[in-house]
Amino acid sequence: MKEKITIRYVACMAMFAALSFVAVLLTKWIPPVEGFLSYEPKDTLIVIAGFIFGPVSCVILSVLVSLIEFLTISSTGPWGLLMNVLASCAFSVPAAWIYTKKRTQKGAILGLGVAVLSMAACMVAWNYIVTPYYMSMGDITDVETKRKIVGGMLASVFLPFNLIKGGINAGLAMLLYKPIVDALRGAGLVAPSQNKKSRFSLGFTLFALAVLATFVLLLLIMLGVL
Repeated sequence: MKEKITIRYVACMAMFAALSFVAVLLTKWIPPVEGFLSYEPKDTLIVIAGFIFGPVSCVILSVLVSLIEFLTISSTGPWGLLMNVLASCAFSVPAAWIYTKKRTQKGAILGLGVAVLSMAACMVAWNYIVTPYYMSMGDITDVETKRKIVGGMLASVFLPFNLIKGGINAGLAMLLYKPIVDALRGAGLVAPSQNKKSRFSLGFTLFALAVLATFVLLLLIMLGVL
């Protein structure tokens, strides 16, 4: 759905930005993987906004929410801001773009599957380039030495973490999209659906629950809880 810049659109974007930031705050209790890789569900809400309003809205929200984090709770400075924007865009934009071309449950699954792979690949590359500049490694301060250490962690830490993070957010997006969009339609903030066949699907819900449960278990394993 392509939305003109109206009061209704601005209100929806503000709501999604606020909910995304609250989602980050509510998951601060989850311990980081390897002491610095934190799971946060904001991309779930950003991609849902993208499903409703299109991929440009994903970019706007990715920048806005990451900027709010940077100004309030972030401890990683401008580098962390950059990485947050890149991660959110890499996940949400491909999913939203694919869904705008194929507005079905299969389109959503395809888009979110591509999103998980896109974010994982993007973050492996950018962590190798950027992380050595801001990641603390005790007495090691040389950037090239840090990059060698980060390079050794790409396949064992960064790749699985981002696949798991993306998988959890994809599962959440599949579960939450319909309740959120129905609520927005009920409030008159989003136009009624043009798809007369749109309805609750038990199979789709069970698939989303299976995806979510699988990746949550993998996160718990990576955290050493299981």
